[in-house]
Amino acid sequence: MSDTDRPEVAGAPKPSFELGTGPGRVLVWFYGVFTVAAASRTIVEMARGFDRAPLAYTLSAVAALVYGFITYSLVRGGEKARRAALVCCAAELIGVLVVGAWTLVEPAAFPDSTVWSDFGMGYLFIPVILPVTGMIWLRRAKTVAV
Repeated sequence: MSDTDRPEVAGAPKPSFELGTGPGRVLVWFYGVFTVAAASRTIVEMARGFDRAPLAYTLSAVAALVYGFITYSLVRGGEKARRAALVCCAAELIGVLVVGAWTLVEPAAFPDSTVWSDFGMGYLFIPVILPVTGMIWLRRAKTVAV
């Protein structure tokens, strides 16, 4: 009798791959820190004068939401969360590239910087490295889970 013929093996659910384990734990930590950093920055900036740079502050709030959602998805795990996090990482990368280029081409549009300004230079370029690393991990997680 082979393993697939045994009823307890054939009917057993496949173990799901945990996104927040191994290198994924480092991603959870970075995304968690960036969620708190971007949200805190946004709250302080908006409290001090939203009218001074509404576009920059709104973009920082969007970054905080994206970081928070990716953190949640990595912790939650599962295929649905993996796909959602992958889409958010791609959107984050597009946002970093667009905002980064925009701040270089038209600095007057941003009287105050955002998390993604100058491709995240104020944050050691982690905002541009993080989504790439996240997408690599999430794509790898799919191959391991299957």
